[in-house]
Amino acid sequence: MALPDGFLAELRARTSLQGLVGRRVKLSKSGRNWKGCCPFHNEKTPSFYVYEDAYHCFGCGVHGDAISYVMHILGASFPEAVQTLASEAGMEVPKPTPAAAAAERARMDLGEVLTAAAAFYQTLLPASPGLAYLRNRGLSDDTIARFDLGWSGDGRGGLIAELARHDVKLDMLIEAGLVREAEDGRPAREQFYNRVMFPIRDRRGQVVSFGGRILGDGQPKYVNGPETPVFSKRRMLYGLDFARAAARAGQPVVVVEGYMDVIALHQAGFGGAVAPLGTALTAEQLDELWRLSPNPVLCFDGDAAGARAAMRVGELALPLISAERSLNFVRLDGGDDPDSLVRQHGAPRFRAVLASARPFSVALFDMLHEGVGATAEARAAFRKRLMATTDLITDKALAGEIRGAFFEQIRRLRDAEFSRGRPGSKFTPAVKFARQPPSTSAAIARQAGMLVMIVLHNPGLLTSVDEAFASVALPEPMARLQMVVLDWFHAAEVLDTGALMSHLHDLQLSGEVDYVRALVATDLPPWVSHDAMPKDAADLWWESFKFLNRPILKEQQLAAGQRFARDQDTDSERQFRSMTAIMRAVDSGEDSLDP
Repeated sequence: MALPDGFLAELRARTSLQGLVGRRVKLSKSGRNWKGCCPFHNEKTPSFYVYEDAYHCFGCGVHGDAISYVMHILGASFPEAVQTLASEAGMEVPKPTPAAAAAERARMDLGEVLTAAAAFYQTLLPASPGLAYLRNRGLSDDTIARFDLGWSGDGRGGLIAELARHDVKLDMLIEAGLVREAEDGRPAREQFYNRVMFPIRDRRGQVVSFGGRILGDGQPKYVNGPETPVFSKRRMLYGLDFARAAARAGQPVVVVEGYMDVIALHQAGFGGAVAPLGTALTAEQLDELWRLSPNPVLCFDGDAAGARAAMRVGELALPLISAERSLNFVRLDGGDDPDSLVRQHGAPRFRAVLASARPFSVALFDMLHEGVGATAEARAAFRKRLMATTDLITDKALAGEIRGAFFEQIRRLRDAEFSRGRPGSKFTPAVKFARQPPSTSAAIARQAGMLVMIVLHNPGLLTSVDEAFASVALPEPMARLQMVVLDWFHAAEVLDTGALMSHLHDLQLSGEVDYVRALVATDLPPWVSHDAMPKDAADLWWESFKFLNRPILKEQQLAAGQRFARDQDTDSERQFRSMTAIMRAVDSGEDSLDP
């Protein structure tokens, strides 16, 4: 007995064809698809193309889906190929029983019932207040027809009576989620009444449920149909059937928040727009998106709810992203949503919005940093959260790249803080250390390496030199070590060399440490690596720091003195005294910068 069509469709939907083929064939990107040398005949020039749900070789003409690929590549029978893919997808192959056959027939029947309901709702729209509402929202008649929008009626039995004329029984309407069962002595009643109706279709275009919007101020504003044998809210995306075709044509896949956003964007020419069904995105929906595009754009409203939604998606996606699939983020301004934006400003404005999309690492950093206080404790907690965030990424190569991007953004923040005088710093409001462009000369590199190695072997020094250490512009790869060490210092409970080295090892930075150690091996006194006296380590550290920074610090001291001589006020005096103390510490090798 044949397997149910619904099971096979779900199996194909859960199987990444690109991932399946990529196990044996080296694939490269070709537009929105993949190509490689055909595994079924010898060729030197790639002519084998892998699409979202099919493959085709333009050389030998072979064509098929995931099931046929497994059959051909492994020489498996159809049942064997299905069992192989089902095991990988975590699905159980239905037993070929009469009950299973009956369930599949019922599922097909449900599809027919839902299609008939959609047609009935459409017939009610022209004489309803729903039509005026949709037109007032800027939708054309063509768009209304394309999305099969309708009106539910008053819910007093019109749908039940209409479908009864086509021999649809009440129990089928209940199973399809169109009618609620009788309860508390009341008769069965229709799920939707006095609402604009939005048919929800699966990836093949089959109606599986509905969303209904009430007019006026009633609550809830939107209602979706209940879970049924053909409808799972966490797996569906509104507009998915249209977005598949648009993605194949090269349009961007854009995730928005609501039905009307999707429809307005499609009308404006953005055919890749989809939306979750009134809830936050789920892992299953992300997988569906990645079947359409390796980098879909998530577009959120500019209000607080949009910010929270973006943060939830970012956290959800962390264990799921990889080098082959990621996300881009867009936040609209103020109270705008995509619907209002394209109605008021047209498609060019939204196209500009999409062009401003930020990659995952940048957007996530900004979301995590939003609202972070200026205290040392808040900054330390923020850095700790960043590191914990990257630990959730299962693709370790990507995790390392994102961690590096985080370090660079921390550096930019720190540079900005130094340029304006960070609140809470012991140098505020004195003139800050100026970060100079890193030099690549051998002498500078060795002194920079000395600075880093002394800190690595004497992390206790950071209690007195952390601000100065942060101010030095180091060349790579020392700059990355500098950021990591400072982040560790602000979060560490015990300043222990072993703990620091273990932390660097965990972050896969041992190679950078070995590079710096080799760079300064001939200049680094042996005692620096073996429990040096704090004063000796500090003296050597300040010698390196002086070598790297003394010219610019001297300029800052002179400028502070000139301001004090001119203004003769408390603020300029404090700046001058602070810079004088800094220069005294640099020149004498002292480990304190207090004036």
